[in-house]
Amino acid sequence: MIVCRSASEIERLARVNALVARVLAELKATVRPGVTTADLDALAEHRLKQANAAPAFKGYHGYPATICASINEQVVHGIPSKRALANGDIISIDMGAQLDGFFGDSAVTVAVGDISDEAARLLAITEESLYRGLAAVHAGARVSDIGAAVQQHVEAHGFSVVREFVGHGIGVKLHEEPQIPNYGTPGHGPRLAEGMVLAIEPMVNAGKPAVKVLGDGWTAVTKDGSLSAHFEHTVVVTRSGCRILTPAQEEEERSPKNELLRTRGVHEAAVLRHLSS
Repeated sequence: MIVCRSASEIERLARVNALVARVLAELKATVRPGVTTADLDALAEHRLKQANAAPAFKGYHGYPATICASINEQVVHGIPSKRALANGDIISIDMGAQLDGFFGDSAVTVAVGDISDEAARLLAITEESLYRGLAAVHAGARVSDIGAAVQQHVEAHGFSVVREFVGHGIGVKLHEEPQIPNYGTPGHGPRLAEGMVLAIEPMVNAGKPAVKVLGDGWTAVTKDGSLSAHFEHTVVVTRSGCRILTPAQEEEERSPKNELLRTRGVHEAAVLRHLSS
């Protein structure tokens, strides 16, 4: 069942997702050569404990850590370890939290030092595809409109969309209905309604879309060894667009772009953001 949240529930969701965004921003700023993924995980867990929040991933179906830290060809669910980041790596950091009975979820892919032109383009196109997906969100749209927008942008730039992992509803559980594939034909699936809360998260490969899971039972990697990137926002559906609950710092600043995000959804704001970047 797909739930439409009340105003009070949305504000509680906004609080936990804002916390996730703040911690993720700190992790992003901490990324540099020599830092281990275990260091990032420990920092994330410490910050959540300081906020009286709980990690959403740790213990979920047996997952052993607070964040997912996926490097280079790792797509998602990479387990933090003593592996040190190296110049030229890219790292996807996916993080969730639980606070006051509600969940937050967001992800970002970060460059480690100086990265290749291909890696930089992959990060840019993957993040852009997320905003293309967000621009398809409004009351009355179909779930498949989101994935269609993502897929069209990704494939137009020569990259591929992962099929095995999808976005999802989120609320009092980490994963709720509906599932939100990052591919497909527009005009299909459930209609979006005001108050639905969605975690939209394109995972994009530089090569082919196929992935496999390693022997640890968690870490998914590209079958062809190509690089992979992952960006995610949690949003609430509004009449004319969506409100981002996990904004990056620049999206929290008062600006004409941000006013569009607040009042008219992400339709025009997403275009402005990427045309001016």
